Amino acid sequence: MSAMLDHVVAQLLALQVRLLACRERLAADTDSEALHDLRTTVRRLRSLLRPLRGLPGVEQLEEAARSLGTLTTPLRDREVLAAELNGRGHAQAGQRRLEGRSRTFASVAASPQLTRVLAIVDAFPLFLRAADREGLTRSLGRRIDRRLVKQWHKLRKALQDPAHDRHRLRLLIKRARYGDEAYPQLDHAGKKLQRLLKKAQGDLGDWHDRLQWLLQAKDHPDLAPCKVDWEQELHEAERKSDITLDALQAALKRRQPGK
Repeated sequence: MSAMLDHVVAQLLALQVRLLACRERLAADTDSEALHDLRTTVRRLRSLLRPLRGLPGVEQLEEAARSLGTLTTPLRDREVLAAELNGRGHAQAGQRRLEGRSRTFASVAASPQLTRVLAIVDAFPLFLRAADREGLTRSLGRRIDRRLVKQWHKLRKALQDPAHDRHRLRLLIKRARYGDEAYPQLDHAGKKLQRLLKKAQGDLGDWHDRLQWLLQAKDHPDLAPCKVDWEQELHEAERKSDITLDALQAALKRRQPGK
């Protein structure tokens, strides 16, 4: 196998170990970060897979990972909101959103979605080796490189749009950041650009959280005491994210990843 294929298999095995550990942590409800770590691991898995589209098994594993993400998104959103409420002294409202956490975690650990992801991940190296024998992985490094370059171009173009959509930018930044981390040997970013990507993702995450909480506050009276603070923090998050996005755009112009 090529060095790039060896890298992909090694990454898959590492992610498989993390997924199994997350499953056990969820089943036993050992800690509050188990669900977050599961979601982060699934995100890294999807970033590893995205440039491999067209190879056997990739579509099935991507779909399984997407379904697991769909299952866990509202659960994680509820956790984050609960932590926010507890931190503001609204313990009753926070605890209300954490009720049944052990059962929820156990249901995720035993879910068909996670079971399917783990089953396909377990067989995936065999798919890759079969594809390699069939000659389907020739020039794999160049193929991955080209596809990552397209992600950087999409991000650069979106940043240049004066009416940019923060939701879409947040997604594109995540893809660029995790794609670079999945294939560091291609050196598309570097440490400084990675730091900017992480900060931009964090700033946009703060903005996104406040926006979602304010939308929920329309239907949940127990969130009303936080509305004024969240509205102020939303505007501050917009301001901070704009500054970071300007810095990211300037850094991309200097470095031009993928060229």
